[in-house]
Amino acid sequence: MRLCFLVEEHYRHDGMPLDVARQLTAWGHRVDVLRPGDSLLAISEAVRAGSHDAWVLKTVSGGPGLTLLEAAAAVGLTTVNDVRSIRGVRDKALAAVIGSTRGLPVPVTYAAARWERLAEIPVAEYPLVVKPADGSSGRAVRLVRSPDHLLEVGPELVGEGLLIAQPYVPNSGTDLKVYCVDGELFATERSSPLHPGQGVRERQVPLPGSVARIVAQVGEVFGLDLYGVDVLLGPDGPVVVDINDFPSFRQVPDAVARVARAVLRLARSGTAVSVPGGPAAALVSAGGAPYGQLGQLGFGEGDLL
Repeated sequence: MRLCFLVEEHYRHDGMPLDVARQLTAWGHRVDVLRPGDSLLAISEAVRAGSHDAWVLKTVSGGPGLTLLEAAAAVGLTTVNDVRSIRGVRDKALAAVIGSTRGLPVPVTYAAARWERLAEIPVAEYPLVVKPADGSSGRAVRLVRSPDHLLEVGPELVGEGLLIAQPYVPNSGTDLKVYCVDGELFATERSSPLHPGQGVRERQVPLPGSVARIVAQVGEVFGLDLYGVDVLLGPDGPVVVDINDFPSFRQVPDAVARVARAVLRLARSGTAVSVPGGPAAALVSAGGAPYGQLGQLGFGEGDLL
């Protein structure tokens, strides 16, 4: 098979997904790697008849790769994950609405384009967790303990775009991260970014049945195949606080091979978005180099398009 991986600058040295690309190449598949965040793309030429069986996205939220993936999907091509599912979780405000209306345990969510508007949230809802709606990798997440504290941290959130605020879920300071790979669920625990002093060693842990059911429901609700869910074990039960498409899969046994097999299965089965009137075509290489040739181009430093 021939696959195209869209890998943005933030992940250009990460094992996930580059080790997956290496594994697929070792199995005899051709993998083209494009870096949309550091390239001039002839996008009108890139999205036309070509030879990729599927496109795979690994980007930060709001990164340019999602536009290219959506362009591929718009002409009926296969994407991993389904591009509509990615959009549904990349926007945390949208994800909260979809999740709550579909019965997932999601905190009450407020949204505001200006941090000053968050001052209108009732005092009874504090403490609050405030973060950008398009945030990723823990960017600009703040635990706001009181209205006075909001006045202190609010200016730090200027320029972060749409913000969401949710009542803080009391917990032990340990996050439960559950990964789904090809229908299998794996749970890990780690220190919460809101409680960095806990010193919890990241490790695989048993997955409670109640959490497993919720995580499986997340996949069904959002249409995700490869994903991660951040769960807090609050006083009233598990609460979903974040959903990630194509996460790191840290602590998942044999993660690289598992993810590589999942990508192949999805590419073969097809997860393309059908657009009325859109031609069923494959993508051209758009100048991307097969992974086996990346060393010749100075991978990590050279331009891969």
